[in-house]
Amino acid sequence: MIVIFDIAAPLAAYSLLRSAGMTAVAALLLSGVFPAAGVAIGVIQHRRLDVVGAVVLAGILIGTVLGLVSHSARLVLAEGSVPTAVFGVVCLGSLWARRPLIFSVVLEFTGPDTAKGREMTRLWQYEGYRHVFRVITAVWGIAFLLEAAIRIVIVYNTSTGTALASSKVTPFLVAGIMSAWTVAYGTRQKKKGERLAAVTGEVPGASHVHPPSPEITKTADPA
Repeated sequence: MIVIFDIAAPLAAYSLLRSAGMTAVAALLLSGVFPAAGVAIGVIQHRRLDVVGAVVLAGILIGTVLGLVSHSARLVLAEGSVPTAVFGVVCLGSLWARRPLIFSVVLEFTGPDTAKGREMTRLWQYEGYRHVFRVITAVWGIAFLLEAAIRIVIVYNTSTGTALASSKVTPFLVAGIMSAWTVAYGTRQKKKGERLAAVTGEVPGASHVHPPSPEITKTADPA
């Protein structure tokens, strides 16, 4: 569904609308209907609007307002990077909060009332477990900021069509890379903790670490 509503449909709609003679700004704004529809379907299925869906809708709203006011296609596309950058800043800022953002996002997707969700909450008492999620949150925050910067560079140095295609594909490419790193890092830390526990006879938090769910890749396309 993500491929259809977030990538294929917006690109196809933009191409068809431009071929029909519509302006770039109007075509961009109308193509944003599909990602919004994807969020709406998710809300109906899960009966709630999660943080990712809220960020997606915020990005669409910002782009729509700027498009109507400025009539600049590049500004519409550039502003699509704002929610991504904001998400990155929030990730980094959450490192000083009680729980880092990525832990909260993973717990939300896992379900705090599920067996795994309750286990995550219980394991939070271990420093090793908390450290792993703080590292993951910091790395994802930096990745989001870099992604936003790259997308802005592309917007102002390529055609509108190319920039639109890049804005749809880049988040998933970054998410794929970051998810692979996250799983590898979490698995490595878990094995490290298990080896330490075997040597010391203790049960440090890192030995309980389970790699975060790949569901956090959904956070990579807030625009």
